[in-house]
Amino acid sequence: MTENYTALYEEHKKLGASFTDFGGWQMPLKYSSELAEHHAVRKSAGIFDLSHMGEVWVTGPDAAAFLDYALVGKISAMSVGKAKYSLICSEDGGIIDDLITYRRGDTKFLVVPNAGNARTVAEALAQRAADFDVVVEDVSAATSLIAVQGPKAEEILLRLVPAAQHELVTGLKYYAAVEVPFLVGGSSQELLLARTGYTGEDGFEIFIDNDDAAALWQSIVAIADEGELTPAGLASRDSLRLEAGMPLYGNELSIDGDPFAAGLGGIVALSKEGDFVGKAALAAKKEAGAGISTGRKLVGLKGLGRRAGRGHYPVLKDGAVVGEVTSGQPSPSLGYPVAMAYVDVEHSEIGTALDIDLRGKAEPFEVVALPFYKRTK
Repeated sequence: MTENYTALYEEHKKLGASFTDFGGWQMPLKYSSELAEHHAVRKSAGIFDLSHMGEVWVTGPDAAAFLDYALVGKISAMSVGKAKYSLICSEDGGIIDDLITYRRGDTKFLVVPNAGNARTVAEALAQRAADFDVVVEDVSAATSLIAVQGPKAEEILLRLVPAAQHELVTGLKYYAAVEVPFLVGGSSQELLLARTGYTGEDGFEIFIDNDDAAALWQSIVAIADEGELTPAGLASRDSLRLEAGMPLYGNELSIDGDPFAAGLGGIVALSKEGDFVGKAALAAKKEAGAGISTGRKLVGLKGLGRRAGRGHYPVLKDGAVVGEVTSGQPSPSLGYPVAMAYVDVEHSEIGTALDIDLRGKAEPFEVVALPFYKRTK
């Protein structure tokens, strides 16, 4: 696989990052302690490089109608300035990717797919656009994305925004985005700021051209007080998103899965007018009771002991296999093991006692509601 490097790679090297391959990108796994990075995001703020994510602009007179057809959600119902979590599915209802779409105008949308699926999503959108008056432009290779997440995220970013424009930041709602003037390397730049994230904390994601990404990263780090902002890598991002009950493509979501089993049936707009890719198959899955009365369902599992389950470990009921772990590890914030797993629907009720087979030893777990962690607002 070709190795890709983000525009911030040299910044990570200076900070002593340990790198790992993720979706074909060399990304910082951690800088020092993944545990310390996790706690920093929960207690103060962390800064992440998300430049491996994709960015695809969809523009033109038919943009809203096209995205209603290409994605499972009703994108046309979204107000300008808002964002929406959705899925792009195959004709047979398999999940190609989960993604966020930002409406930047009546006929202008930004679609942000996951790193490993960015090219696949861009190609699928281009293919599906054949009968619509739209332009699909994949700008992933030219765009960087920096996230600042945690209770102090807003406070830190406001120091780079002129006082007259502070309301643009403080008034920004969750799952919304706005153009904000930021002081980057000594000059002002209008940047797209979104109040979105993947940590369970308040936070922001900032889109910027590759050429200016290092200057923005340096400006944010420099404006923070000592100990207030911690560079954070993929390891802490994974433990944070798991505590927040957020799915990861390749773990909880896949082309072989379906939205109903994953607990995402609510974002599949089967009632919207017209056809969309996968509609017939998804309607059939819902009618058959997928994730409700048949098949398996994604659940949260709380460990009653000290040992954690990991991906692909079997889930047991009275010694019989009834499911499989998709993600699992000790929860740094909660102090006990947590996992997400697909289990047979008859064993998915809250409070159900199950075991995870930890290499031959049955470890007790209990089905609990997701998310495991909720921030104090």
